[in-house]
Amino acid sequence: MSTRWEFKLPDIGEGVTEGEIVAWLVKPGDMIKDDQPMVEVMTDKATVTITSPRTGKIVETRGKVGEVVAVHAVLVVYDLGGAVAEAGSPAPHAGTGNGHAAGTNGAKAAAKEEGPAATAVGDIRESLPGMGSAARFGARPEAPAPGAATNEVTAYFREKPLATPATRKVARDLGVDLKRVPPTGPQGRVTKEDVKTFATEAGAPSPQTKREETAPAHEPVKAPSAHAMPARDAVRIAPPATSAQAAREERVPFAGMRRKIAQKMAQSVHTAAHFTFVEECDVTKLKELRARFKHAAEARGVKLSYLPFIVKAVALSLQRHPILNSALDEATNELVYRRYYNLGIATSTDAGLMVPVIKDVDRKSLLEVAREIERVATDAKAGKSKMEDLTGSTFTITSLGAQGGLFATPIINFPEVGILGVHRIKERAVVRDGQIGIGEVMLLSLSFDHRIVDGHVGAAFAYDVIGYLEDPDRLLFEMG
Repeated sequence: MSTRWEFKLPDIGEGVTEGEIVAWLVKPGDMIKDDQPMVEVMTDKATVTITSPRTGKIVETRGKVGEVVAVHAVLVVYDLGGAVAEAGSPAPHAGTGNGHAAGTNGAKAAAKEEGPAATAVGDIRESLPGMGSAARFGARPEAPAPGAATNEVTAYFREKPLATPATRKVARDLGVDLKRVPPTGPQGRVTKEDVKTFATEAGAPSPQTKREETAPAHEPVKAPSAHAMPARDAVRIAPPATSAQAAREERVPFAGMRRKIAQKMAQSVHTAAHFTFVEECDVTKLKELRARFKHAAEARGVKLSYLPFIVKAVALSLQRHPILNSALDEATNELVYRRYYNLGIATSTDAGLMVPVIKDVDRKSLLEVAREIERVATDAKAGKSKMEDLTGSTFTITSLGAQGGLFATPIINFPEVGILGVHRIKERAVVRDGQIGIGEVMLLSLSFDHRIVDGHVGAAFAYDVIGYLEDPDRLLFEMG
C-alpha cells in the first residue's frame, strides 16, 4: 500500500513569507532520493535550491515557474511506496477537509504533520541587497482593524502586498488594486475574502455584472474563460503576432533573477529622486602607486586592482559626510545613520547584476579589502555567494571596466542614498601648474537621492573621493 505525503515550502528564515518558483528540477513520475535538488525558489533575499527530505516518487508538483508560493503551502506530493512516514502527513483523501489528522497525541501529531524541514543547500545563487527596508529596520505596515470604515479601507496602501496567485487572480477579475486592500491574513497577507470585501465596499461590479451590462441584447452572456481574461493592469506593447511571426518567436518567462532586478530598479527609480553628478579625476599618481605595490601584493596572493583604493577612498569620504551612509526608514519616517561602512560592489554574472558586500571597510587594510573583493566577486560569478555576503550594504560602487563609456547615470541601490559609477581610465590632456600634459583620467558618475542629499553635499562628497584618488599618499596616511 502506497503512502502519499505532502511536502510544504519551508520557512527559509530572514522574515521571508513567500517565494517565486524559478526552476523545477524534478517532474511528476520521477524517482527522487533524499537530499537530491528538487526546486529553485527565489525570495526577497536570494535564490535557494531546496533539496528533497525523503526518498520516493514524485506524484505532483504545485506551482509553475514564475508563480509565487506562500511559506507552508504544499509544493510537492510524494508517493513513499508504502514506507512509513516518520515525519510528514499523508495527503488528504477526497472530502477530508484540510487533511490534518486528529489524534489523541495532539501537539505530537501536529508536529509530525509538518514534515521534516527541507534542506536549503548553501547555494544562494543570486540576490540584490537593500531589499525590504521596512523589514530590516523592524517595521511593518499596519493593516486597519477588520470592519474599518470604507474611507479608511480605501486610504490604505502597501507598495508590495503579500498574496497568493489565486488571490491575485480574484483581484484581477474584480478589477481591484491589491496595493489598496487591507490584509487580515497571517503575516499581513491579503486573502480572497479581503479582496471581495474591498470590492463590495468600493462598489466594484462583479465580472458577471459587467459582462451583462455591456453584452448586446441579442447575444447570450458567455461564461468567462480562464485563458481569455487578461489581467486588468496588463499592458500589451504590440499587437499579437500572426501565426507566421509567432513561429519565429521565442517566449521565455520573465521570472527569477531578471524579474527581481526589474522590480528593484523600478522601486528605486520610482521612489528615490535621482540626481547625478559627474566629474573627472586625474589618477596618474594612483596608477604609479598601484604599479609599485602590485608585485608585493601578488607575492601575498592578492590581485591588486584600482578598486580597493576606490573603496577605501569612499569609506573615508563617507565618514566625512554621514548623510551619504544613511537610509530612510519610510515606515517610521526616520533617517537611519549607519556607523558602519559596508560597501556593495556591483558584479556582472550570467544570472544578472549582483551586489556582494565588503563588510567594515573602514577596519580593513588595503590588502584585506583587495582579498575580500576578489573572494566575493569570484563566489558571485560562480553562483556560490553566502547570504551574509549579499546583504547589509550601506553604499554601492559600480564599475563598467573596459566598457566604461564616457559617463553614466547609475541607479541607486535602494534604500541607500548614493551610488558611485567608475569609468575607464584614459589618457587625456590635463593642466598642471599652468602646463598642459598627458594625464591618466577617469570619470566618476555619482547618483544621489535628492530627497535626502542636497546638491552641494553630494558634490562635496564627490570631491573628497576625487581628492583621495588624485593624492593617494594622503589616502594611505589617513587610512592609518
